[in-house]
Amino acid sequence: MLTRPSSNEGAVETAVARLTETLGPRASRAPGVLADHGRSEAYHAPSPPDLVVFPESTEEVRSIVTLCHELRLPIVPFGAGTSLEGNASAPQGGVCIDMSRMDKVLSASPEDMDVRVQPGITRKQLNAQLRDTGLFFPIDPGADASIGGMASTRASGTMAVRYGTMKDNVLALEAVLADGRMIRTARRARKSAGGYDMTRLLVGAEGTLGVITEVTLKLHPQPEAISSAVCAFPDLKAAVDTAIAVIQSGVPVARIELLDAVMMRGMNLHAKLGLPEEPHLFFEFHGSKNYVAEQAETAQALAGEFGGQGFAWATSPEERSRLWQARDNTLYAGLALRPGARALVTDVCVPISRLAECLVATAADIAESGLVAPVVGHVGDGNFHLLVLHDPDSAEDLARVKAFNGRLVRRAIALDGTCTGEHGIGLGKMDFLELELGDAVDAMRLVKQALDPLGIMNPGKIFRSSPRMGGAA
Repeated sequence: MLTRPSSNEGAVETAVARLTETLGPRASRAPGVLADHGRSEAYHAPSPPDLVVFPESTEEVRSIVTLCHELRLPIVPFGAGTSLEGNASAPQGGVCIDMSRMDKVLSASPEDMDVRVQPGITRKQLNAQLRDTGLFFPIDPGADASIGGMASTRASGTMAVRYGTMKDNVLALEAVLADGRMIRTARRARKSAGGYDMTRLLVGAEGTLGVITEVTLKLHPQPEAISSAVCAFPDLKAAVDTAIAVIQSGVPVARIELLDAVMMRGMNLHAKLGLPEEPHLFFEFHGSKNYVAEQAETAQALAGEFGGQGFAWATSPEERSRLWQARDNTLYAGLALRPGARALVTDVCVPISRLAECLVATAADIAESGLVAPVVGHVGDGNFHLLVLHDPDSAEDLARVKAFNGRLVRRAIALDGTCTGEHGIGLGKMDFLELELGDAVDAMRLVKQALDPLGIMNPGKIFRSSPRMGGAA
């Protein structure tokens, strides 16, 4: 059971009384609600908040934040709860602000190809409402995450190789700062040289600098034609070399995903795909019919040069949906390989020229360690994940898995990569961030101190209030 500081007990009771008075049943201390907001798919121990509130407007968010500032209570913004590094857990208790009721499209401008939304809307909900405009929002992290959560963690996913990440697709934000002030970070113009880039400062800040209450997003034309394909390879290196060749040849592939033989076994168990249990690349091409055909032919020819076989097409919407739904469910496919296990999901990213080197060395480490760790990667931009399976009731097993993850991250950083391509830092990678960026983390602390001097905004995430002695874990 999580122990709360005794000095906060009176503040919590005051917050409960005042927020229950203003929000009624939208302020909850129900044990099930608290538990649901303290756990996620992450391997970290659950950390529930003291109170969960469900605002429906920016003004309600402002009043909640102002009260927490007055009482010096921690504030934890919460989206869809799909984060993988404990980003929305509450290790210091406090008030969890669940944004799920703020889920509206506020305005759309098809002629400008942008949309203004509340943060609680999920990407699938947004695209359903955009369907008749001929536009769509392409960022796809796999889970049906909320737009606010995606902005907060600087999410990307399977289509980042063509459409970029959240930092490339967020035009402006509205946010409530730690003292209750509301700011807008930019207008709708596609570019600006006006002052500090506050938008990108908040994108990826994981709720440590403010609570996002509106997001203005770039939209993209729905492609005239879409084609998907899968191709098997004799080994991991051949698949990675193909992906690199496709990117370096200038093929504007929309998605290019790597799955190793172990992950293919899990996908066959979970989704009944019936594909060979060998390393595979999953491709998707967007554009006009002729352009898509040309892209696909080029990719197929390049795959053949590296031993790719069985280039199989999925052109109907049903076939494509089945293929990419299976890809999106790789977490559950991986867990099918060891029933009862949990997964520590890694998230390193390296320059694509170093990707094969990193993956081959990692595969050797997996074999030597005796781990079950299927690989799935957004190889078009050098980002890959492993689902490192472990017994949740075995501290020894978890320690072995964490040690492997530490070696993986150091390997990626040594290759001029990063400890996280898209999941963020959260609770799990604070030490690795210092290893990666050094004194730049101290500059981040100064920004945090300036915008949140009381340290109430999602405390305990990204970095500690002071540097850890002794280096990275």
